Amino acid sequence: MSHKNTENRTSCVLLNFENDIAIVSLNRPDKHNALNMDMFYQLDKISKQLRKNKKIRAVIVTGEGVDFCSGLDIKSILKKPSRGLKLLWKWLPGHSNLAQRVSTNWRKVPVPVFMCIHGRCWGGGLQIALGGDFRIATPESTLSVMEAKWGLIPDMGGTIGMREVMALDQGLELAMTAKVIDAQEALENKILSYISDDPKTKAKKIISEITQNSPDAIAKIKQVFHQAWHKNDAAILARESFWQWKMLLGRNQKIAVKRHSGKPDLPYKDRS
Repeated sequence: MSHKNTENRTSCVLLNFENDIAIVSLNRPDKHNALNMDMFYQLDKISKQLRKNKKIRAVIVTGEGVDFCSGLDIKSILKKPSRGLKLLWKWLPGHSNLAQRVSTNWRKVPVPVFMCIHGRCWGGGLQIALGGDFRIATPESTLSVMEAKWGLIPDMGGTIGMREVMALDQGLELAMTAKVIDAQEALENKILSYISDDPKTKAKKIISEITQNSPDAIAKIKQVFHQAWHKNDAAILARESFWQWKMLLGRNQKIAVKRHSGKPDLPYKDRS
């Protein structure tokens, strides 16, 4: 099977096909692939397209430049308050909003999805990676749940993936401290599936083994396993969104931004 290798260099998310493998590349290298609104929309669109593509056998998600994804482009998103509303808005509490779909959509693609990580994989970048079936990182990669630094909670659907791979105490420490960990610690904490000098080559090796088997069987294995491992996903997505709104409307979130933007001694208010 062969697909035409297609690419749009003006896009901030690239979609290529290498035979029966879809390659999705975050493409804002000058911004360390920080997530702006265009990236959210394009990731949402591409992942939905791939869900319907019956010819592909696997997906690889990677990033152009020196980093996989350094997190949310705060300045770009906050420039217009309406952008935050568009990210968080949803019709039903248990459904994914735009911010969550860049993670949760990958779980619905009926082929294995490999997140190939290098450099920084922080905040929203890690939330995206947690939506994949496998995460492979270079030895020098760093990972972080960065949201608490800005007075927020992780609210991009990655909590579902984190619950599946990490012990509760390790997840709490990572999210509460917003600390940066290296690839080895991430592997020990089960966030990563593998460490490799060449994540894409490692992913393709596993894909070559998977594609020896029926695509129908692989699709159903993914579906059955996700259903077996998942419990109360809708409740998790609803709680993420509800509490993030509470954080955004609270006094301490604004103080958190100021503390990490040049006023480290500014005291927090008592917990609301």
